[in-house]
Amino acid sequence: MENTGKPQPNNASTGEKVDENSKKRQLEQFQEEPKDQYMTTDQGVRISHTDDSLKAGFRGPTLMEDFHFREKMTHLDHESIPERVVHARGSGAHGYFQVYEPQTHLTKAQFLQDPSVKTPVFVRFSTVVGSRGSADTVRDVRGFATKFYTQEGNYDLVGNNMPVFFIQDSIKFPDLVHAIKPMPDNEMPQASAAHDTFWDFASLMPETAHMLMWVLSDRAVPRSFRMMEGFGVHTFRLVNAEGKGTFVKFHWKPLLGVHSLVWDEAQKLAGKDPDWLRRDLWEAIEMGDYVEFELGIQAIPEEDEHSFAFDILDATKLIPEELVPVKRIGKMTLNRNPDNFFAETEQVAFHPGNVVPGIDFTNDPLLQGRLFSYVDTQINRFSSANFTEVPINRPVVPVHNQHGAGFMRQTISKGKVNYFPNSLGGGYPKMASEQEGGYVHYTEKVEGHKVRERSKSFKDYFSQATLFWNSMSAGEKKRIVQALHFELGKVDSKEVRMRMVNEILNNINHELATMVAEGIGVEAPSGAIVSKVKDAAGSIKDKVAHSLSPGKTVEDSPSLSIDRNNKSNAIKSRKVAVLVDNGFAFKEVMSIKQALKAQGAQATIVSMFKGKLKSADGEELEVDKSHITTGSIMYDAVFVPGGKESIEKLKKQGDALHFINEAFKHGKPIGAINEGVDLLLASSISQLVTVASDDQQGKPLTAKGIVTLRNTGDFTAFNEVFLKAIAQHRHIVEREERAMIPA
Repeated sequence: MENTGKPQPNNASTGEKVDENSKKRQLEQFQEEPKDQYMTTDQGVRISHTDDSLKAGFRGPTLMEDFHFREKMTHLDHESIPERVVHARGSGAHGYFQVYEPQTHLTKAQFLQDPSVKTPVFVRFSTVVGSRGSADTVRDVRGFATKFYTQEGNYDLVGNNMPVFFIQDSIKFPDLVHAIKPMPDNEMPQASAAHDTFWDFASLMPETAHMLMWVLSDRAVPRSFRMMEGFGVHTFRLVNAEGKGTFVKFHWKPLLGVHSLVWDEAQKLAGKDPDWLRRDLWEAIEMGDYVEFELGIQAIPEEDEHSFAFDILDATKLIPEELVPVKRIGKMTLNRNPDNFFAETEQVAFHPGNVVPGIDFTNDPLLQGRLFSYVDTQINRFSSANFTEVPINRPVVPVHNQHGAGFMRQTISKGKVNYFPNSLGGGYPKMASEQEGGYVHYTEKVEGHKVRERSKSFKDYFSQATLFWNSMSAGEKKRIVQALHFELGKVDSKEVRMRMVNEILNNINHELATMVAEGIGVEAPSGAIVSKVKDAAGSIKDKVAHSLSPGKTVEDSPSLSIDRNNKSNAIKSRKVAVLVDNGFAFKEVMSIKQALKAQGAQATIVSMFKGKLKSADGEELEVDKSHITTGSIMYDAVFVPGGKESIEKLKKQGDALHFINEAFKHGKPIGAINEGVDLLLASSISQLVTVASDDQQGKPLTAKGIVTLRNTGDFTAFNEVFLKAIAQHRHIVEREERAMIPA
C-alpha cells in the first residue's frame, strides 16, 4: 500500500480500531444530507413517532385518521410500476378445495360446510424481495396466496411459507421493504438481504429476531412450492351463525412433506435454471402429479385470548402446535396450469380484506395496515379501481353495486340510477340482511385513548426466536450459522455486524452468537446476557426474562423443525437422474424406470449429448438431458446402471464424475449396479463406497445413502433398498465428509 501519510483503516477482522476518517467515509455511503434535520410529512409537518400506527387503545384497531401512516404506506405502494412492490416474481395454478366435515360450530362460511362441494381456487406462490427477473431459489420468504371463488363471493387467504413476520406494526413496512430491497444508489444486490442496509435495520429492530431465524433456516430455500408449508401469519377470527367468535390461525400442510434445498445447491440452480421452482410446479401439474395441501386451523376460544405467554395478535409470534394442535379440516388440489401467465398469474389481485361471512379480522396492527395497503397497491398496479373486473379476479357470483366508471371498466351498467337510496330503480340493488347472507362485522367493544404506541404485551422480542433455535436439529443449527456467515459476511459495516451479534443474536442464544462472531470477523460476546426489549421511546432496556407475562409456553417445539418433524416416506414426483452412454445395460435402466414409475417418481436419462444411445444388446434409448443443460442439482437422486462400455466412457467425462461428487455433497441418494459401481470408485467418493465381498454377492449394500449391488441380474432387491434411500430425501447427517468433496 502506498504511504500517503494519512492513517489507514485496519482490517476489520483483527478487532483493531478503525480511524475516525474511515468511519466517517463509511457512514457517508448511507447519507446525503446533514443529520440534524427532522423527519416530516410531505407537507413539512414534523413527525414525533414513526414506529407505531395510531390506534384506539394499546391493542385497538388502527385509525384511518392516521395521516402519517397513510402517507407513508401510500408512497411505498406506488413506488413500482408495473410489477408488484413485493412478491413481484410468482407462479400460479388453478384447483379446488373441499372441506372434510362441516365447521358449523366455528364459522358460518358456506365453503367450509359441505364436503361434496368443490370450491374453485387460484394460488400464487412467490418470492418477496426480488424483481420479476430474479431467480426462484434465492434465500427469501415465499408468498402463498389463495383465492377461493366461493358462492358468497371471493375469499383471499394471503400468507407466506413462514408463520411469523419481521415487524409488529404495518407502519414499519415501508422501512422494512426499503431496507431489504437493493440499495437505492446502485440497485444492488438483487433479490438478496445480504447487504448493509437490511442488517442495519434488523440490528436496530429487535422485533425482527424471530423472523430472522426462519429466514436463515432451511425454510427460506424450499425444494419445491409443492413441498413447503403455508401460513396465514395473522390471527383471524371465525364467527358462527350464533355470532360467537373464535380466534384462528390458518395453516397449509403439503401432502408431499416439507423439503428444502441446501444453500450451495440453491445458488447453483439460480444460474443453471433460475426458473427452477415455477418450472417444477408447472411440470408436476402437466404430468398429472397434482399438488395437494391440507388446510389446517388452530382454533383459540375467545376466553383463552390472554392465556399465553405472548400476545396472539403479535404477528412476530406463533402459537406452538404443542400448545394448540393443528386440526386438518380440508384439502386443496391444484390440477390446472394457467392458460396465459400475464392474464392470470400476473393480473391476479389478492387482498386480505376479501373475506366472506363467517371470517373476520382482529386488531393485529400488522393486519390492520395491510387492509389499507393491498387495495392501494392494486390501484397503483392497474391504474384503476376496476381491477376486480379482470377475469382472474371476478367472483363466480353476480356483482351488483353503484360503482362508477374509470379505467378498465368492463361492466355495462344499464338504466339511469347509479346511487342509493333510490326509488326510481325500485330501491335496487338492495341491502341484504344477515339472514340473507349480508356481511356483518363481528361486534367487539373498542375503547381507549388515541395513542401512537403499542401494547406492552408486544414487547417480548426474543423468547420465540430462542424457541426456534432450541427446536432445531444439530444439522439445522449448523446451517443457520452458515447462513449468517454468508449474510453478515457481506456486510461491510463492522458496527452493524457487532450490533447483530451482541444486541440480537446473543439475546437469542449465546452459543449462536459466539459461532457467528467467529465467522464474520468480530469479537464474540463475553457471556450470555439478559434478554432485552425496546420501550415505547425506542431505547433498548434490560429485562430479567424473555417473556413479559405469565402464561402457556414451551421450551422446545419439534413441529418447527423440518429434520425432526418430517416423516414422509413417499417418493411421489421425485426425479432421478440415470447416467449412461453407449453400451449401457438396457434391462437395468428399464428396471429402475419401472420401479420409480410404480411409486409415482420419474427417471431422466442423462448423457453427454442429446439424441439416441445404443445399449450393449442393441436396444435404443432417447436421451432426455445433456450434461451442459442439466446437473445433479436438478434431481433428487442419481442412478448409474452397468454396461462396461458405458462406464468406461463415463469415467473419462468430467461432467459425469462431477455429477456423482456434487450429488454426494448435497446429501442425495446414489445408486449403482454391476459395472456402474466402478464409476463411483472412479469419483471422489471412492473411499466411501462399500464393495461386496464374495459372500455378499447378490445382496445390495448401503452406507451413507449410497446403494450398490454387483454381479446380479435380479434387480428387485436393489430397487427396494434404493427407493427407501430416496424416500429419506437427503443423507446430510451421515455424510460428515461432504465438505471434503470437490464439487
